[in-house]
Amino acid sequence: MPGIDVHQHLWGPPLVTALRARRTPPFLDGWTLHLTGEPPYEVDPADHDPARRAALARADGLDRALVSLSTPLGIEWLPSTEARPLLDAYHEGAAALPEPFGAWAAANVAEIDARAVTETLDAGFAGLQLPANALADPAGYDRCAPLLHLLEERDLPLFLHPGPAPAAPGVPAWWPALVPYVQQMHAAWYAFRAFGRARHPGLRVCFAMLAGLAPLHGERLAARGGGRGEVDPNAFVETSSYGPRAADAVVRALGVDVVAHGTDRPYADPRDLALGEAAHHAFRVANPHRLLHGEELKP
Repeated sequence: MPGIDVHQHLWGPPLVTALRARRTPPFLDGWTLHLTGEPPYEVDPADHDPARRAALARADGLDRALVSLSTPLGIEWLPSTEARPLLDAYHEGAAALPEPFGAWAAANVAEIDARAVTETLDAGFAGLQLPANALADPAGYDRCAPLLHLLEERDLPLFLHPGPAPAAPGVPAWWPALVPYVQQMHAAWYAFRAFGRARHPGLRVCFAMLAGLAPLHGERLAARGGGRGEVDPNAFVETSSYGPRAADAVVRALGVDVVAHGTDRPYADPRDLALGEAAHHAFRVANPHRLLHGEELKP
């Protein structure tokens, strides 16, 4: 059965045009991306060619690939007057992508506008992506509550992805992906456990990049009085950027039923997790279906 990839990035022409129209970060100068606090990054135009990417998705055996706004750009944290044109451009381009693409909606988190997100979700987006650093503490859950209640009302999932993480001076290029991104996902995982689940009992949520391996700290959680680390059947993690050893460890911590297939393409490619056919089917088919639809896949 064809599978689902819950985590890809693909900038449609409207977003590229909107980023090129800016003169302050985030902006594009041709295909050179400028972000606050990070060195210029040369984007490969082929990575954002919809026809090429659709062919790659089909070659991966997918019948659905969900794209999302690249939250490290920091668009969601911009003032509303700056964020709105970029968010509109992202949604316009994402809605026009060819099969097999679907998309996560995006939202401004500096100034919450539940009405705008409602209108976006009405256009058929799979759910809502938010930057992980927007939901890292009680204040974040207070601020974003209207968006999370909206998802619960509509029985749609939340996807948490690392947000902006300017690199400190003198660190290597890989530093943001290995330090701030992981820290954000770790904090988001435990913030959801501590503050989010009680407030939003019906919410399905997926954490990018295996939640930064936060589930592996269950023994320490128990030792420090945080409970036995009971598995939340509606808190999913996706596999992007990790391989067999990390995936195997997370499955041992959480079980096989809450791990979903995600690649983070074009920044990473699909990997063989070497966990057997049953896990392969669960990750690529059954679990993404339950994340997106809240129900078991019918035979």
